[in-house]
Amino acid sequence: MKAIRWLGKNISAFLLSFILAIAVWISAVTATDPNQERIFIIPVETLGQEANTEITSELPENLELTLYAPSSNLEKISKQEDSLSAWIDLTGLGEGLHDVPIQYQIPADVRPVRVMDATPGQAEIAIEEIITATLTINHEIIGEPALGYQAETPLWSNTETTLSGRSSLIRQVAYIEAVLDISGATDTIEKTIVLVPRNSEGKFVQGFDLDPDRVTAVQPITLKGGYRNMVVKVVTIGQVADGYRQTHITVSPPNVMLFAADPALLDQLPGYIETETLDITDATDDIETVLALNLLEGISVIGDDHVLVMVGVAAIEGSVNITRDVEIIGLRPGLEAQVAPAQLDILIAGPIPDLENITPVDVRVVLDMTGLETGTYQLQPQVEILPDNIYLQSISPETVEVIIQEQPTPTATPNP
Repeated sequence: MKAIRWLGKNISAFLLSFILAIAVWISAVTATDPNQERIFIIPVETLGQEANTEITSELPENLELTLYAPSSNLEKISKQEDSLSAWIDLTGLGEGLHDVPIQYQIPADVRPVRVMDATPGQAEIAIEEIITATLTINHEIIGEPALGYQAETPLWSNTETTLSGRSSLIRQVAYIEAVLDISGATDTIEKTIVLVPRNSEGKFVQGFDLDPDRVTAVQPITLKGGYRNMVVKVVTIGQVADGYRQTHITVSPPNVMLFAADPALLDQLPGYIETETLDITDATDDIETVLALNLLEGISVIGDDHVLVMVGVAAIEGSVNITRDVEIIGLRPGLEAQVAPAQLDILIAGPIPDLENITPVDVRVVLDMTGLETGTYQLQPQVEILPDNIYLQSISPETVEVIIQEQPTPTATPNP
């Protein structure tokens, strides 16, 4: 009882002494390990994102964490690699705009420590679903072939393409465009075309993948009935003046489009059309003139019926105009070929003595038909010249028409 009375009388003094002792201890500890405030920069990770989604907003890269603790604890945190961590948890979040808190963790063995500030505290996250969609490709042909030609039904390698990407972008696509321009075409076109996604206003949309992202188009171009494209052959007479040579002869355009109401008239032509005769007798300078085409009755030219002819004339060295048959090589067995014209005018030049000794085997005109099948072609022959000092000046016409067809099957003659 006396002890209890003594404690009751002295409790206030006892508590004061205890508080003073605690204060002295804290003061001593603080003096040796003072509290400090320090800022830590922590990379922010993203966790829990669904596989079929994409984050379209900008994510915070770092969290700025301000801690208040004894300096020994702060040093301990600094020395422990990855002791502090920060993350954004997207688990269960679907398409849309979300305010997500940025979470962080401090090692449990570091105490005491107080968080003074964490910036940013949250992030606004925009999430979009990744989707796929299959759309039909709009194949479009623009332009017109050259006069006298027509476009047949085109062939396209693909009719559909698959889009993969963010839903907001793919839903903007109204159609997929593939455009082939055939303006001025005179031959079959084969071209690879890049696909262009467009919205309802016709504007280009991008930011996603297409499979395939391009298609191949084959557009057959053929002649219309009653039309025929032919090379122009310049007809000349005479020779340039003594001491001069003819260097070249060119015609523009080299081909013309002919029309006849009766297609049989065109079929009778030899595959070329001649000009009126050009006299080059005693020419000492280049000749540039306009010549009319020699047209049969019932046949007309689409466009101008005159052509521009240029004949080059230069002082000797020396030149000679010779005629050579067209030699065919490389034709597949079982086929035969008709060449029009069958003979070409070859203008060769070089030292005059060498020109005077030219033999028929020294200059050949060769037409290589390797790999060609039945049909009608416009081909350019090659001139082979054996003497080293002789060179080719020009060949007229520069191209020939070749008709390749199957050889007729021989009919057996009965033995009487």
